[in-house]
Amino acid sequence: MFSRNDFRPKVSIVTGGASGIGLEIARELHRRGSHVVLADLDEVKAKSAADDLGARASAAQVDVSDAEAVRALVDSVVAEHGRLDVMVNNAGVAVGGLLEELDQRHWDKALDVNLRGVINGVMAAYPHLTRQGSGHILNTASLAGLIPAPAMLPYTTTKHAVVGLSTALRAEAASLGVKVSVLCPGFVDTPLLDEVYAAPDSFGGSSVRNRVRLLQPKFLTPELTAQRAVDGLASNKAVIPVGVFAHMTWRALRYLPPVARAVIQVQATGHRRLNERAARRS
Repeated sequence: MFSRNDFRPKVSIVTGGASGIGLEIARELHRRGSHVVLADLDEVKAKSAADDLGARASAAQVDVSDAEAVRALVDSVVAEHGRLDVMVNNAGVAVGGLLEELDQRHWDKALDVNLRGVINGVMAAYPHLTRQGSGHILNTASLAGLIPAPAMLPYTTTKHAVVGLSTALRAEAASLGVKVSVLCPGFVDTPLLDEVYAAPDSFGGSSVRNRVRLLQPKFLTPELTAQRAVDGLASNKAVIPVGVFAHMTWRALRYLPPVARAVIQVQATGHRRLNERAARRS
């Protein structure tokens, strides 16, 4: 029978590890005995988080959109510790708004961080893992990578790409002893909900909490999401959806696609109406 205690990696790297889901995944891996490197654009927060974890935790500053920097980070961790057991490509950016509200900045930021950041992490870690003949890559996508989520097209596009990358690489990597999983939670209560990149004026700020609550009234916690993520690694799941909303929506799209698409279209219409109301008030 599967036991959570069976999964005890020795060395792990988590990008976006200074806060939110990344920090809690790092914490969960740390609990299982792993030395964890919290890699983040914000070096100060990463060091503070690593200090809170205590022994077997360290911090590194990295811009995941910089392939050379990511490769240097992974190489240095392997050189210091002799191996890498888990590579978590978690760093991401939130992008919201209807297509007509977005411009090239939004697409560039989403592609650079949410997609290229994952690719860079995979490309940096994969040679080490295949050389070992072991290890696990976890890429953080989203429920938006499993369903046609409207009003966030750059985000949705990149998260679908991360799901495709992960499931295809899983097939390639299996014969080399390397495992690959993709994390697809519903809405999680993290700073990303309040830090939408270059949020359109219709949002009235950079927070999407109120709009998200219309779809999922109760947010997932980072702690629960991390626990499900690491349990998914332990049981070698290909796709790790988290939350009732994620499971229900994904299954509805798979088994009742016309109904699911109709509901999603209603959601998109609701978003547009909220924008129209905001415009009338301004």
